[in-house]
Amino acid sequence: MIGDLLTQVTGFVTHTIDTFGYVGVATLMAIESAAVPLPSEVIMPFAGFVAAMGRFNLFGLALAGAIGSVIGSWLTYALGYYGGRPLVERFGKYVLITHHDLNLAERFFQKFGAWSTFIGRLLPVVRTFISVPAGISREPLGSFTIAAFAGSFIWSYFLAWLGMKLGENWHILGSFFHKFDLGFGILVSGLIIWWIQRHWKHRVRG
Repeated sequence: MIGDLLTQVTGFVTHTIDTFGYVGVATLMAIESAAVPLPSEVIMPFAGFVAAMGRFNLFGLALAGAIGSVIGSWLTYALGYYGGRPLVERFGKYVLITHHDLNLAERFFQKFGAWSTFIGRLLPVVRTFISVPAGISREPLGSFTIAAFAGSFIWSYFLAWLGMKLGENWHILGSFFHKFDLGFGILVSGLIIWWIQRHWKHRVRG
């Protein structure tokens, strides 16, 4: 069952990017930033890998990733802004938002204040949930959007760059992987299993 799920998720990511290009990247990153378990650490490196084949360029991928991230973060921002923590705790379990994630994001926001959205978008885990305390604290949407876009652009560019470099040197891994699908499948499998186990263990209970 898990194997079938991983195969479907892997196929969904690769098919979306292959079929829709930059729009597909933006869509996937929007899903990730809306707190749905679809790691950017998988999306952007694969897009960068494809960029190494000449289909995309890094600036375009970073721009698409940032736009998608902002769109997705607006949803969680609105959840915090209009409903506060009680609403997030009530419905967060359906997208595997955990108490641990909320507490981490809130502490991070309190520590860094106005810079928290920008810095948070550069960090795994925190980047997905930092928009919730930003909404709860009623951070102005304009400044939130600018900070989220800037941080997400840097994050997306970095991950795509890593994927591109891996693509340029993929032959180095030839003795370990017979084809790219195997290597990518292993990466996706590990990340998704870790994500689901972590969030299921600490999921928000209504």
